[in-house]
Amino acid sequence: MLKTALVVGTQSGCGKTTVMLALLQYLKSKNLDVTAFKAGPDYLDSLWHQAITGKPSYNLDTQMMGAEACRHQFNKESQGVPIALIEGVMGLFDGRAGVGGMGSSAELAKVLNIPVVLIVDAKGMAGSIVPLVSGFCHYAEKRGIVISGIIANRVGSEHHANILRDLLNTHQLPPLFAWLEKNAPELPERHLALKRPEIEDVPDFLPFFNLDDRILSAALAEVANKKQTEPEHPKLLQGKTIAVAKDPVCCFIYPANINWLKEEGAEVQFFSPLGGEPVPKHADALWLPGGYPELHGQELSESKTWRSLHKFIEMGKPVLAECGGAMLLDKELVDAEGKRWAMSGVFPCTSVMEKRLMSLGYREEENGMKGHEFHYARRENTENLEPCFNVQIGDKGVRMKNVRASYIHWYFSSAPEQMTKWLS
Repeated sequence: MLKTALVVGTQSGCGKTTVMLALLQYLKSKNLDVTAFKAGPDYLDSLWHQAITGKPSYNLDTQMMGAEACRHQFNKESQGVPIALIEGVMGLFDGRAGVGGMGSSAELAKVLNIPVVLIVDAKGMAGSIVPLVSGFCHYAEKRGIVISGIIANRVGSEHHANILRDLLNTHQLPPLFAWLEKNAPELPERHLALKRPEIEDVPDFLPFFNLDDRILSAALAEVANKKQTEPEHPKLLQGKTIAVAKDPVCCFIYPANINWLKEEGAEVQFFSPLGGEPVPKHADALWLPGGYPELHGQELSESKTWRSLHKFIEMGKPVLAECGGAMLLDKELVDAEGKRWAMSGVFPCTSVMEKRLMSLGYREEENGMKGHEFHYARRENTENLEPCFNVQIGDKGVRMKNVRASYIHWYFSSAPEQMTKWLS
């Protein structure tokens, strides 16, 4: 049997990722095999999970993937492990619209039929935890969701934790089974997201994390995890070799996208534009994922990859570039300090980093391909370039020859036939 729960907060900024990492560290310290997942489209939280568990953390997003795909992904990737934890997205009931609507943690909990562990930012809080938790439990019950336990973050002392615990018990609310001290280390951030864990070591949260094993066991639900069988179908990319850029510049990669390429019969070959490696010679198509090119302007301006990239494009081979990967195809990149760096020059565009968020949200192409857009860059000098994606909202991208580039990160299996066309 699998023990599982969705770890979610009352709102964004309450310490979800910090508490999730503390939980993962605690379970690993007990020599327990644990698999982590991330609700929503975020890449970076998953990388922090992986830094602790040593294995990929898969996204579960009811908006981008759909309910059935979320169930399938969760069951498939949690096979053979005793514990699976899912980090939620935003607050429990925050989604695309309404209270607990599409894309919310609440909807995911309902889809997977698993309980919720609620994180409360308890700084300066005592009796107010009762109406807060009571209100969440009320709406959770209306949605058919069970809140099985509470974790308090930014707790002042053991005495403070005891007050919170007693208040919850007195009012017959879900028990406090763990708390994180207010002086626990914080995760480094960039833009509105975390830095990559390769840049900063994962802090040790264990000295600041207090947990009751007995209540933890009760807070995690036991579910039967049926083995998933993949339906037989013609392999859409059989015999194809797909080159994938993968390094600190191109690091926003859904693990499920790599799996999909392989499951459709493709051979995946990784290479590093930051390291100046050439596009693999025998590749049939190229995928440039997003990341942080603005942090490596000088190295990219001197990259030896660009010659092989131009040759690849001149041969008419397909290229799909996403966000940071699309910026590599521009003539120039202007970083946050205003410094200008030459890029590959495939397109005559300039990418300019801004201090404010330029776009955020789910996207869908007319053919059903779904994805997510999140960036601080804007594209200049797009005259005489045709758009490549027909989306009602979001970046329509730019196209030249068989190259498609936009700020949208696509979820490949949302429209397999269309993704096959883009890579053919």
